[in-house]
Amino acid sequence: MYNDKTLVCKDCGQEFVFSASEQEFYAEKGFENEPQRCRSCRMARKQARGTATGGARQLFDAVCAECGKACKVPFEPRNDRPVYCSDCFSRR
Repeated sequence: MYNDKTLVCKDCGQEFVFSASEQEFYAEKGFENEPQRCRSCRMARKQARGTATGGARQLFDAVCAECGKACKVPFEPRNDRPVYCSDCFSRR
């Protein structure tokens, strides 16, 4: 059984609670380390990297190798690998 823990954020130095339910989640996922940052510092760090939810990510134009339809993909297509539109990809 898990109990709430008070941890100190390594970025801002503020205390934050690592709840029992969060600890259980970490254990289920196999995470061995406790979080080192509070929620607001984690979100700020994600936004700085551009990976926070709702952030714009770069999309590249491509042509589906199966149906020939124009599509956009979140990676830069290479000539040595086929690219599929979302419909064809989900059928594979």
